[in-house]
Amino acid sequence: MTGFARAGGQDARWSWSWELRSVNGRGLEVRLRLPAGLEALDQPARAVMAAKLKRGNISANLSANRVAGEVAVQINRPVLDRYLALVADLQPSLPEGVAPARLDGVLALKGVVELAEPAEDEAVREARDATILASLERAIEDLVKARAEEGGRLAVVLGAILDEVEALVAAARTTAAAQPEALKARLAEKIAQLLEGPNALPPERLAQESAMLAARADVREELDRLTAHLAQARDLLKRGDAKQGIGRRLDFLSQEFNREANTLCSKSADVELTRIGLDLKTAIDRLREQVQNIE
Repeated sequence: MTGFARAGGQDARWSWSWELRSVNGRGLEVRLRLPAGLEALDQPARAVMAAKLKRGNISANLSANRVAGEVAVQINRPVLDRYLALVADLQPSLPEGVAPARLDGVLALKGVVELAEPAEDEAVREARDATILASLERAIEDLVKARAEEGGRLAVVLGAILDEVEALVAAARTTAAAQPEALKARLAEKIAQLLEGPNALPPERLAQESAMLAARADVREELDRLTAHLAQARDLLKRGDAKQGIGRRLDFLSQEFNREANTLCSKSADVELTRIGLDLKTAIDRLREQVQNIE
């Protein structure tokens, strides 16, 4: 979900530029910076981004400058009168040779001359805001394209990780721990141990222990679920539709992958199967990390 985009525009009084940056995020988080005088765009801009983007940490920065135009020059009479009164009060006490205050000097004093922008009516402001938001939509479209290009590259990476997971699941099925005959032999050995000696279990307890041992020893159910998750993940990647929340679905699915791999490792009493289970967990961790990049 990383990407960058820029778009701008200009009208009779303003020029502006949007700059959007996107990085990975589980949800949508927008950090919006607006210049003074354009704060009213905050909620509309957030609404536009929420409608177009579903995930990612978005930094949106709007820079704007006033275009040179007609400026009204006016005198701040109260400030000027205070300065003149002060000059009149100080003039008699000034040493000889000190020239009286000149008009240009008084006008140069802070606050005497003010520059005022022409008043902007509501219709002009609304038209300007709509144009600025339109340029934001163009920037978002470019950002979506940039993220889609990254998504195409990520699809290849995710496909390779799924291939690795699929190969590990296939290898787990070939281990002795996953073979029915091996399971029966191991279960028979455990039952024989429970029947031997003075502390042999009664028939009812033996049936319970046998059922528990059978359930713990059989990992085929976990392998079947991993295979089903693989098919679902490949189907989601093939669709590749961000509007359907593919990233969120893959995120949830990667958690299910991890759950099955954990169960596989906890059930395993076989060194080879345990090694495969740990490799599975490593591959699934990489999958979960990459899935955060998908919208």
